[in-house]
Amino acid sequence: MRLIRHVVQTVQANRRPYLVLNALLYGSVLLGFGAGLLFPSLTAAQLDSLEASGTGDLIRSLLANPWLFALVILANNALRAGLLNLVLPSMIVPFAGIVWYVYTLFTVGLLLAPVDRDGWLTLIPHSLTVVMEVQAYVLLSLGVYLLGRAWIWPRTVGAENRRQAYVRGLRQLGVLSLPALALLVVFALYEALSVIYLVPLLTEG
Repeated sequence: MRLIRHVVQTVQANRRPYLVLNALLYGSVLLGFGAGLLFPSLTAAQLDSLEASGTGDLIRSLLANPWLFALVILANNALRAGLLNLVLPSMIVPFAGIVWYVYTLFTVGLLLAPVDRDGWLTLIPHSLTVVMEVQAYVLLSLGVYLLGRAWIWPRTVGAENRRQAYVRGLRQLGVLSLPALALLVVFALYEALSVIYLVPLLTEG
């Protein structure tokens, strides 16, 4: 309960950047989705790229094991997307991960754009996954923002120097990372189960 209260207080104390980050990240997904609807060739190019990289074959090979599929989804979302693409770059260059992730979510929106009836039906369960996973990245982005702000302007965290401010910013990032990770864990499992069991029920026939 103390952690939840701390997270809520952190979000409330930084409501404006939190709302801006929500607009940026969800807006990027929606822009990509709209671009995919208007220009289906962009979506097709993204899908062809996934097939060429072997991602499509990997996903199909995991469909027989929902727990392993969920673990792979979690590793991709938490380690590759969250840690490597969003957090680590921002620990070197302030806010760098946020800039990169806005573009990343645009490409996610492209992939989500339906190209046929089955694509629209798949969105029914998958839209919840997208909403909650992006919210996890919003929390991580807020932590990244607070780290960058503390690093550049130490007085915002009551620090005497940038080294002290950086440590305090990392603590704020760490607090926000915990609920973000919880969301990614829950919805990695939900995504795996919905893809394996729910989507076929919606699209068959």
